[in-house]
Amino acid sequence: MLKAQTPNGVNLRAATLADAPAITAIYAYQVKTGTASWELTPPNLDEVRNRMRAILDAGYPHIVAEVDGVVLGYSYASSYRPRPGYRFTCENSVYVDPSQQRKGIAKLLLSELIVRCAAQGLRQMIAVIGDSDNIASIKLHESVGFVRVGLLPNIGFKFDRWLDSVLMQRALTPGPSPVRTGEGSADLLSREF
Repeated sequence: MLKAQTPNGVNLRAATLADAPAITAIYAYQVKTGTASWELTPPNLDEVRNRMRAILDAGYPHIVAEVDGVVLGYSYASSYRPRPGYRFTCENSVYVDPSQQRKGIAKLLLSELIVRCAAQGLRQMIAVIGDSDNIASIKLHESVGFVRVGLLPNIGFKFDRWLDSVLMQRALTPGPSPVRTGEGSADLLSREF
């Protein structure tokens, strides 16, 4: 299990299904109070476990940040789109417990996710940010090299208002490059969706 301790004492490690209760609680808060997720009803523990299994089984990184065994937040990558031509592109998600926000945890999680996705041979990472008013998420992504590549106005509806979706993108490898070959790349080249 990959694990790293940051200078501020936060441990970053691969998520396991044992983290599902904490992840469920963090995500439920976001669903109920914010527009980062456009779900209207928080998923229950079983559904969160199923989603985690799908991400892990597909080989994408799923990371938690913890201090003294308490999960403070999490990040993961998932398929950007289901068609095989997109297999070198992933989408990121980052959520932090509300009591731990504005402490740099989201940046730690997203930065580590970028490193792990690049190491797996993924080429591009996409952020689909719910709501153009979500300045914190936009600034977070900009701080680690994402650029705004699109705006889909008024495509979502939550909390009695129309929401935009901001698209941001970051290259995980420098410049146009040939498909990486060698150890571990066969899994990515043959990934089924």
